Amino acid sequence: MTYDFTSIMERHGTDAIAVDALGSGGMAPDAPAEGFDAIPMWVADMNFPTAPSITRAMAERIQHPAFGYFSPRDEYYQAIVDWQLRRNGVRGLEPAHIGYENGVLGGLVSTLTAFAAPGDAVLLHSPTYIGFTHCIEENGYKIVLSPLVKDERGVWRMDYEDMAAKLEENHIHVAVFCSPHNPCGRVWERWELERAMEVYREHDCVVISDEIWSDLVLPGHAHVPTQSVSEDARRRTVALYAPSKTFNLAGLVGSYHIIYDDYLRDRVVAKSGKSCYNSMNVLSMHALIGAYSSEGEAWLEELLQVLDGNVSWACDFIGEHFEGVQVSRPEGTYMLFLDCSEWCERHGRDIEWVERAGWRVGVDWQDGRAFHGPCHVRMNLALPLSRVQEAFGRLDRYVFNA
Repeated sequence: MTYDFTSIMERHGTDAIAVDALGSGGMAPDAPAEGFDAIPMWVADMNFPTAPSITRAMAERIQHPAFGYFSPRDEYYQAIVDWQLRRNGVRGLEPAHIGYENGVLGGLVSTLTAFAAPGDAVLLHSPTYIGFTHCIEENGYKIVLSPLVKDERGVWRMDYEDMAAKLEENHIHVAVFCSPHNPCGRVWERWELERAMEVYREHDCVVISDEIWSDLVLPGHAHVPTQSVSEDARRRTVALYAPSKTFNLAGLVGSYHIIYDDYLRDRVVAKSGKSCYNSMNVLSMHALIGAYSSEGEAWLEELLQVLDGNVSWACDFIGEHFEGVQVSRPEGTYMLFLDCSEWCERHGRDIEWVERAGWRVGVDWQDGRAFHGPCHVRMNLALPLSRVQEAFGRLDRYVFNA
């Protein structure tokens, strides 16, 4: 490979939540027991250095010693247009359709507050991303969950009848959608999106589609932009993207929305601008330009091969060694969502015991209950394979087969 996905990157002392927050309480895992080093598998960022084209683009900008007020350059918008065409086959995207957001969750809140009032209900699939739960509830909205269900092959599916019933019963007109899905890792097929968007159309819902994971689709699958499945979907959807998940740039801050409908876009932009804080950082602009370059794309293709290998190795290991632990192989993202229900029932343990047993030996995974997984753990596999193997070896010896 051209790029380095095998070296163990030292992150301690670099302000990284993934390692420096251990033992600090809250959602952070406990610090490991003496004799075990920490393997960060909880925060959804990667333990790989980012693409060289990004650091080079930022370094070139730093050579100019002024960082005053600025306007986004045309190159920024063209990089997004070209990236969406190459990666997702998006045609007809223009700079006017693209708007800056400090983060995907900020874009979600701006859209939500533009089209719903505090106290209104919002439809959300479960399991769900903890960030959705926090930002929706903390802004005064009621969450109504439509559970995903597993089919006979263990594939997570939407329950369209349940979605329609919940929308009608609760008079819901804003829905939050996740594509690819976090934490389940589903990459929705076109027919699934078409059916979902038809349900939303029938109930006149504005759809907020979080597509931040759209670049991290594993081989054999393809991301279908929600806005592409019909003209109505194009009109009613606010799609939220960012290079941050793909290229490990969350600390730089910066995402963007794509909104084709003029009325929808005017309302969202008006809301996001009222705080006077939703402003682009000049270095994050250059980081995106570097990320969405041909070299950034080559780096991404190698990353996807590494992630696919990690996912395959981990899922095979679980199937062979962790009897009673269930996992559906993700089609996208780099997260696993482990269902420990059967194992806990057999061994008279609860999920808190499982989590803390892992933390004690330095496997820093995440409580799945916050994602509406009642006996689940979420694991980040974006690490060198050697670290993934070390983590699962510890789980084998000290947790599931101790």
